[in-house]
Amino acid sequence: MTSPSVAPLLAVLDLEQLDPDHFRSRAVNESDHRMFGGLVVAQALMAAGRTVGPTRRVHSLHANFLHGGDPAVPVVLRVENLRESRAFSTRRTTVIQGGTALCTMTSSFQDQEEGLEHQAPMPIAAPPESLPNWHSRLASRARYGTLAHVEWSALEMRCDDDAVTEENPSLQVWVRAAAQLPDDPLLHAAVLAYVSDLSMLAAVPLPDEDAQPHGFVIATLDHSMWFLHDLRVDDWLLHDQVSPGAAGGRGIAWGRVYRQDGRLVATTAQEGLLRARRPPPPTG
Repeated sequence: MTSPSVAPLLAVLDLEQLDPDHFRSRAVNESDHRMFGGLVVAQALMAAGRTVGPTRRVHSLHANFLHGGDPAVPVVLRVENLRESRAFSTRRTTVIQGGTALCTMTSSFQDQEEGLEHQAPMPIAAPPESLPNWHSRLASRARYGTLAHVEWSALEMRCDDDAVTEENPSLQVWVRAAAQLPDDPLLHAAVLAYVSDLSMLAAVPLPDEDAQPHGFVIATLDHSMWFLHDLRVDDWLLHDQVSPGAAGGRGIAWGRVYRQDGRLVATTAQEGLLRARRPPPPTG
């Protein structure tokens, strides 16, 4: 039986299969919110993954956001088979709403095999239990330009973003599902894709916050991930994020995702639009 705390998130990732290559999402009754990019990527991954064999795991995805969407209106996901080889399957998923393509995403899946292994060491990070809950800060601080969605209640997020400075620009966010999830590797990868979009662009303006006292309007332009090992999102994962640069109203963020035992399970990269908010009009 699914815990009520994760049910909203599982519901939006439970796609209706219309035919072997077409899927449809559930509508979310949040018409006052813009469609969350992480949800679009997660749904596109779920659709693509359901068209490949059960022994293949996602190893990469690359998504481009084309238009904004209305979360109250279902989307149709069209999956194209770009490659089917002895070891790899590659799919292109187009997310469509009302005849408009919102996102295109290429994802690749591989049969598991042995090979070269190395990783960047896990950075020093405060344990998640010692950090404040980040939900209220994420939803209320105008600099992020984000709005709370009902399925966010399925996630626990811990971070002290006040510790981020120009000298220490790494944004470290611990995250896990609020209850145990089904034993489906595709689902756990999709939830991580969902989660990764919550904080990456928040890493871009933090070192320069004083230069933009009114915060930013933020929108994701593209999103990429590489998966190194199987993972569980119902265990704590550390998403260590840093911005290598920003220019032209755009910012770039890179991230590394670690298990608590130090194993690197995924890497992330994202580009987003960041426009300074205008100051509020004078009162009186």
